[in-house]
Amino acid sequence: MKYTTAVSAGLLATTLSLNTFAALPGEGIAVQPLKSSIAEETFQTLLVMKGLEKLGYTVKDIQEVEYAAGHIALANGDATFMADHWDPIHVDFYEAAGGEAKLYRQGVYSTGALQGYLIDKRTADQYGITNIGQLKDPKIASLFDVNDDGKADLTGCTPGWGCEKVIEHHMDAYGLRDTVTHNQGAYSAIIADTLTRYKAGNPVLYYTWTPYWVSGELVPGKDVIWLEVPFSALPGAREDVDTALPNGKNYGFQANTQRIVANKTFTDANPAAAKLFEVMQLSSNDISAQNLRMKNGEDSEADIERHTNGWIKANQATFDGWIQAAMDAAK
Repeated sequence: MKYTTAVSAGLLATTLSLNTFAALPGEGIAVQPLKSSIAEETFQTLLVMKGLEKLGYTVKDIQEVEYAAGHIALANGDATFMADHWDPIHVDFYEAAGGEAKLYRQGVYSTGALQGYLIDKRTADQYGITNIGQLKDPKIASLFDVNDDGKADLTGCTPGWGCEKVIEHHMDAYGLRDTVTHNQGAYSAIIADTLTRYKAGNPVLYYTWTPYWVSGELVPGKDVIWLEVPFSALPGAREDVDTALPNGKNYGFQANTQRIVANKTFTDANPAAAKLFEVMQLSSNDISAQNLRMKNGEDSEADIERHTNGWIKANQATFDGWIQAAMDAAK
């Protein structure tokens, strides 16, 4: 995807002021951003790109690659950064790519990311469903049957994202194989179908995460409810991790933070970029709000460019503070 940067007069003045004293730290250095196939990650990625451009880096077009391959590409130096590393759900991808020896991961870009299973509130209230374990009962599961095979149809996770491994583990751990089908595919398509079924008055069962536009359309506590799990159960190295949240609810997934992950050789040689990656922070509410605008039709490259420039203008002091911190790190 091709993006150009619209620079406000104020930002241009800042750059000119910096140029008066010294060359920008990124001059002559190219940067390759990565993101997954999730279109809603473009906003976060573009914001980082604009910060790098302010530091003088030549930022290439975004390349799309799923998370596992993306971490390997970063470790190998085939790309520079990814703005949506989910910690800890992507920990296996991170470690498999070489961990801290190959990858830079300092600071937290966005906090408060939840994941889990939800059903429509009407069905939950009518049948007293509060826990995904109740779907072991064929009668309960059949309420969410879409294709008349007698099993619940769960709108699940796209292969390669990481969340699919947790869901598949849950299917076995909670004894749901015989009564629930984990439907996988392009998430944007299958969740759109789920929303259509909800609007038609049909029961729905789906996986989702926050921040994302889905929870703006199907509001937890109003339209849908989060399902708890019978007990904590995660795959691999996280098998002993307790997924209960501070409020005591257990949705089966750890609360995640989104972090910027980058090639360590690059950050070692570019302290300004490393500091930028560390200090940038974006609220989950801002991400959700932008994502909802995309869902409602403002999803072109020009739209996302406008959203990003608008965020910078509305948060100019914050953005300028990131740039200054990065410049100071380069001295």
